Amino acid sequence: MSQTAMSYNPYENPAAASVQITCDADKAFQAWIAQAGGSLVISTYQAGKVAVVGWNGSQVTLLMRHFDKPLGMDISGNRMALATRNDIWIMSNAPALAGAYMPEQPGSYDALYLPRVTYHTGDLNTHDLAFAGDDLILVNTRFSCLSRLSRDFNFEPMWKPSFVTDLVPEDRCHLNGLALVEGRAKYVTALGTTNVAGAWRERKATGGVVMDVESNEIVLEGLAMPHSPRWHDGRLWLLNSGAGELLRFDPENGRTEIICGLPGYLRGLCFVGPYALVGLCKIREKHIFGGLPIQERCKKLLSGVAVVDLRTGVEVGMFEFTAGCEELFEVRFLPQARRPMILNLDRPAARQAVAIPECSFWLRPESERRDTPVAMNTVTENVSGGQMNIQNLSGSLSGSPEGVAQHPMGNAIPDTGN
Repeated sequence: MSQTAMSYNPYENPAAASVQITCDADKAFQAWIAQAGGSLVISTYQAGKVAVVGWNGSQVTLLMRHFDKPLGMDISGNRMALATRNDIWIMSNAPALAGAYMPEQPGSYDALYLPRVTYHTGDLNTHDLAFAGDDLILVNTRFSCLSRLSRDFNFEPMWKPSFVTDLVPEDRCHLNGLALVEGRAKYVTALGTTNVAGAWRERKATGGVVMDVESNEIVLEGLAMPHSPRWHDGRLWLLNSGAGELLRFDPENGRTEIICGLPGYLRGLCFVGPYALVGLCKIREKHIFGGLPIQERCKKLLSGVAVVDLRTGVEVGMFEFTAGCEELFEVRFLPQARRPMILNLDRPAARQAVAIPECSFWLRPESERRDTPVAMNTVTENVSGGQMNIQNLSGSLSGSPEGVAQHPMGNAIPDTGN
């Protein structure tokens, strides 16, 4: 397959030379997403992007939107929450506005997520997020606790592991994942049971645990850097990240099953019917991630999203970042939204869209309407940090700093998303 790349200066290392990001969706993934009835939302803190992978009825589409170190995400109804370096973003879908987002191409999008509220939490190193009714629970990794948002403070502590004695910004156990059961915080993952800043690194390959929030007891231990606990179908599912394993745990009998092994350091997990979407990462920082079981089992690690059939434990599709994006954090599925648009505050459209309960409006001057169609075979867009060029693709996708084009081009569709 041929691949087309784009270049930009990533936020994590602005002094670095331009980085090429290329993506590939294998035929099995294309077949899966064609029938899935929705789209994927992926956060990659290393590249500073939220990527949206959709389907236009005939081809896979890709949109990439810049955020500062995006980590945890959650979706509840029309709401989407996103954790970034210093803030928590709350966005809401305005579907009535989505179809007119691109006036010259009406109907290009079927969902439009607009920024509504930003909480300035400071650098809590927030990992997982979870909507619990109207509440939003944060895994506050820096302070080793679960937290709530606050109108008056950076956060309000909810719970901390019993072995953590002080509420201080020292990342004592690397608390990172949260699973709700019946709308309540129930299970968390941590990389250790330590009570000293960064001490969890000493036993990173075997020191990981799952804790029951209500009893404050450890229910599963001996894990290699676990992440992304999720309650699904009456069981707890999680990623034994450092071993590259998707696990299923039954709290009733304490039994743990390895559903499958994948060629990556795993982060990000959600479910779509009988399938799991699992995020895979490469390992960049050897001083933190070196010496893990996955490195012994697999010589080459991948970055992307695997589709796993839970009935068989078999990988049935792969969306891969082939260059430029090596570490993901979260993977979510947007049902009934095949081509969603997400806006950050860098886009004027975020301020031109007005949705109220009775109706919705675009506040666009007539002079800003774009009536000239974009060429069907080549798209060029000037973006900060470089120029994006998207040409004819054949089964591959390329992401840009602020979007890729959405026009019929070979077997894939790039999307400008302006």
